[in-house]
Amino acid sequence: MIAAVESVGLGKRFGRRWALRDCTVTIPAGEVVGLVGPNGAGKTTLLHLAVGLLAPSVGTIRVLGGRPGSGQAQISKVGFVAQDAPVYGHLSVADHLRMGEYPNPSWDRALAEGRIRQLGLDPRQRAGSLSGGQRAQLALVLAVAKRPELLVLDEPLASLDPLARREFLQGLMEVVASQGVSVVLSSHQVADLERVCDYLIVLADSRVRLAGEVPDLLAEHVRLSGPRRDPSSLPSDQTVIEAGHTDKQSVMLVRTRQPVLDPAWTAMSVTLEDLVLAYLKTPEPSEASTRPRLEVAR
Repeated sequence: MIAAVESVGLGKRFGRRWALRDCTVTIPAGEVVGLVGPNGAGKTTLLHLAVGLLAPSVGTIRVLGGRPGSGQAQISKVGFVAQDAPVYGHLSVADHLRMGEYPNPSWDRALAEGRIRQLGLDPRQRAGSLSGGQRAQLALVLAVAKRPELLVLDEPLASLDPLARREFLQGLMEVVASQGVSVVLSSHQVADLERVCDYLIVLADSRVRLAGEVPDLLAEHVRLSGPRRDPSSLPSDQTVIEAGHTDKQSVMLVRTRQPVLDPAWTAMSVTLEDLVLAYLKTPEPSEASTRPRLEVAR
């Protein structure tokens, strides 16, 4: 299967500053993929490169097998919602739909108007008078009505309250169910990603620290608690991601595909947020985090 996004040695420089450097990542198609990382990790730059708003300084990037922004056929494959869901405050909702239809030959007017009715938006209302959640929903309608194969969402939840976030995600999953579109969703809200994402990528310093199907990642990680122990003494099939110690006790988050049989350990399951925080705190990529970097699911 062709990857949704695939980059090799990708970098983008603004003057002397590298916003993204040496980024090699494969984002699988056919899934809802969560992209997580700290501020400055390069998430927005990567997504802007993927939709053709930026050109690489070095390296390569392919989106659905083509070069981003290389022509109308390629552009029509990708829907994009930027940070803060930008809309034009002086234009009405109906004006936005007409504006969206003009450059998109695959525009689905019935879908757009149906979504607007479902959301309870007045087509005559100006976008500047909409709530933050309503503006985000309008931006999502504009992105999905072009019938893209890939939907790229850059922190669309950042400025929304919990109820608006839930409504936005519900609308997104309705789109996924009805259109079968691939999704890349960048967000700091790990709990929201856990609710909707099939696949997770943790990006830090332009490197993929963790990548894989969410159920597999949760199954492969465990938190161990027991008598103080040197992490290097663990079996070779247990990769220590994070370790903490007191005088008498050790607590470690490890990655393993084998059951933990040592009776001295108490094994506990971990959450997706546990994984994200542990990998972001790890100073150097471990074998466990780099191993899935070049894999494409399915």
